[in-house]
Amino acid sequence: MAELAELEDPKTREVNEKHGDDHGVNLGKLRALAKRLKTQQELACQLWETGDTAARLLALLICRPKAFKRDELDVMLREARAPKVQDWLVNYVVKKSPHAEELRLAWSADPDPVVASAGWALTAECVRKKSENLDLSGLLDIIETEMKNAPDRLQWAMNHCLAQIGIEHPEYRSRAIDIGERLEVLKDYPTSPGCTSPFAPIWITEMVRRQQR
Repeated sequence: MAELAELEDPKTREVNEKHGDDHGVNLGKLRALAKRLKTQQELACQLWETGDTAARLLALLICRPKAFKRDELDVMLREARAPKVQDWLVNYVVKKSPHAEELRLAWSADPDPVVASAGWALTAECVRKKSENLDLSGLLDIIETEMKNAPDRLQWAMNHCLAQIGIEHPEYRSRAIDIGERLEVLKDYPTSPGCTSPFAPIWITEMVRRQQR
């Protein structure tokens, strides 16, 4: 914790807080610290229990994803209110867990939009890697009905899922693009030069173009 405190930078914190992340540690330096520590499950659990955002991010880098029980991961997600902590928990830990599918189903239907966004993030991953058990048409129905008025983080996750369906499944591509065009979610999102817009029709078209090179 003392070492993390030394890495704290006020300018980094100022930038992070604009995105809802209450820490001031450069992520490159955090990853370097994690690389030095290597995997330490017990230490990871202790760091998580501090409640400190930077400590929790470090914990997610040095933990053993398959060591967590299903209910532990559920509690961790509900505690992880900082967007970056939630994002890393889902991507670095839950996706590697044997409980990922069970949690995906439970979280997607959760009334808490932050929890539901984690479920949709896992669903987007399934669309990309193992979609055989997914009802893609049904997912598009939900997105078409609910995405426009969903809270920001849930909307972002649903939009990601929409784009993945359009990118990975040609039979649903035109419908995915049509939904994106009609709902106009993230249409005006500021995008840096050289980056792909998160607006689904542009995102889908660009990724398909790259695949066909």
